[in-house]
Amino acid sequence: MTSMGDKGSVQTQTKVLSQDSWTQVSCPCCVSKQVEPLVLIQLSDNVQPVTKRWLISLIETSKRHGGAALLAHPGEDECGDVVVVSAPRCTFLKATEDLGLCKKYHNEDMVAFSYHDRDNFSNVDDMQEFLTLAERQYIVKNELDSLQAQKKQRIPGVPEAPGVLEAWENICQKLVRAGVIKDIFPLHDQQRLNDLGRRWYSKKQIWGQPLDAIQSYFGSTVAFYFSFLDFYTWALIPPAFLGLVLTFLLPGGGGVVKEQAGEGVMEEDDDGPSVSGHMVQAVFSMLWSTLFIELWKRRSSSLSHRWGTLNLAERFAGPRPGFHGTLGLNPETGRLEPLFPEWQRQLRVGLVSLPLVGLFLGLVVLGMTCFYHGEALVQGFHQDSGSLFSGVLLYMPSIAHIVYTNMLGNVYHAVAMQLTEWENHREESSFQNHHTTKVLLFTFFNNFAVLFHIAFYKQDLPLLRKRLASMLIGNQLVNQCTEVVVPFIVDRFLSAPHKKEQEDDLEMDKLRAQRSLPPYPGLFAEYIELLLQFGYLSLFSCVYPLTAVLLLLNNITEIRGDAYKICKLFRKPFSAPVSNMGVWQTAFEVLGFVSVMSNCWLLLLSPRVQEFCLEGGISGKNIILVAILVEHVLILVKMVLAFMIPDEPDWVRIKREQIEFNSMQALGQQKL
Repeated sequence: MTSMGDKGSVQTQTKVLSQDSWTQVSCPCCVSKQVEPLVLIQLSDNVQPVTKRWLISLIETSKRHGGAALLAHPGEDECGDVVVVSAPRCTFLKATEDLGLCKKYHNEDMVAFSYHDRDNFSNVDDMQEFLTLAERQYIVKNELDSLQAQKKQRIPGVPEAPGVLEAWENICQKLVRAGVIKDIFPLHDQQRLNDLGRRWYSKKQIWGQPLDAIQSYFGSTVAFYFSFLDFYTWALIPPAFLGLVLTFLLPGGGGVVKEQAGEGVMEEDDDGPSVSGHMVQAVFSMLWSTLFIELWKRRSSSLSHRWGTLNLAERFAGPRPGFHGTLGLNPETGRLEPLFPEWQRQLRVGLVSLPLVGLFLGLVVLGMTCFYHGEALVQGFHQDSGSLFSGVLLYMPSIAHIVYTNMLGNVYHAVAMQLTEWENHREESSFQNHHTTKVLLFTFFNNFAVLFHIAFYKQDLPLLRKRLASMLIGNQLVNQCTEVVVPFIVDRFLSAPHKKEQEDDLEMDKLRAQRSLPPYPGLFAEYIELLLQFGYLSLFSCVYPLTAVLLLLNNITEIRGDAYKICKLFRKPFSAPVSNMGVWQTAFEVLGFVSVMSNCWLLLLSPRVQEFCLEGGISGKNIILVAILVEHVLILVKMVLAFMIPDEPDWVRIKREQIEFNSMQALGQQKL
């Protein structure tokens, strides 16, 4: 139920949905004059009215009788193919406690919400002030996902074969498989969305995002991504400035001046400085990556406190909707739920998932081998002809390899999702971590294997520089085109006539019109793109100092493009409350450590270092020993820096400990 906040948008939507058609609540404190439509369930076109009535009754039934304790509206009529869902006040409050969200107490401190102490929290009687729109919609979706059949039964109006619900089977997933439900998605509040768009992507200034408004409307998952993208873009300014200095102002052009014909090595001008730009960029990249990650973790903890997600309850969460197994008592919680032996999951991972991942990594090696073979053929042809055409052909193997890796990556992403589903993880966090780890392992190998091979096996720095530049420019052009240009053209020119018809049609159901938008593809690809950028910059930018400049220019448009895309081109996504970026933050940290080893060994290939070793008569064995020693010293320096910079500010640490202490006290009082 809703109170009086944002009255305009609610009244606009309730003009479409008759107030009398909402299901009723029995709890006196949940009765309200207005109901806010939050989530739309899109049914199949041929759904039977009896099936729709059964679903609505299930949604409104109390939890102790196997329902979701939500509010439902049949749409235009009982024969329609939509069901609109909202929630009463008590359902919101109990779910807030279950999720472990922190809310403002009467003394203005952020405290973990307790249903028994609810009267002491600010705005507890106004759900639109107490919870954000994203939190309210996620709670509705979470309650729908928790629907389970109390006993074996048939779904009314569905043929017997697909219409039988087994005991404790997830009802929503069963209805999706049976073809009753097409989709479930949160509804846009058009007025708030337009206001957010004007403040977000319509502004003329380059930086500055309304993060609190983004978190309120789209949720903390989306807000953390845009906050990280904004922080990362700002952090690119120092390496971009250094890259410009090394390339255009430093004598020798940053250590990359000319190539010896046929030898594949780099030389620097004799008049250059004693320390090359190659060495400066390598050391700077190692230090920059450490400072960037540590400072981001501090900012992340501050945001999680501000958004009330610092103390989320995840340890004893129920099984995710896709989990299945034999019905039994959970030994930790004592709840009756599906159980699946851990040894069977590990067997599936070891005997099926790992070999398949290895197979795809082998396909990466195959593509890399073909790339080298094509590179050799084109270079031989260019040496024989020396024409402009043959010069252009020199870039064709790189372009072909980029296309191959992108296609292989798309196939692998689908396979990784199916494998992770088949492994049958109980917790949603475990499922996401295993899936992300599979994709990250392949993505790292798929995108960086060629660069590592060129750098450390062939030791061909000019080829490494050319390859890195082609990958940077090629990937950015493809991403900008597929993520921004094509959707913009479709939205502005192909969908414009249809949208105009909807605006002119006063009878058009604005809520049902939202289902014509495609579902939001999620943030997975966005994080992968940022991780690749971070890898190019931290691992290999010393051979191509302009890497940060290209990334900075790309991200300036990326921020506004991603904002426009999520606001205008797709349905509103569900967003779970999160306290940080999760496994993605760990991936950036691991890549930061790998950058130490990469840059340290690239320093060995620096012309200045090679010249110094030759003049000093240092043997190759001693050079390697010195490199290993320097590598360990730099890793130690990186660890010391990470230790000296706390992951969270002192005031956040104190607030977190206060929240934990208050939660323990509240739990003790409930037991008395």
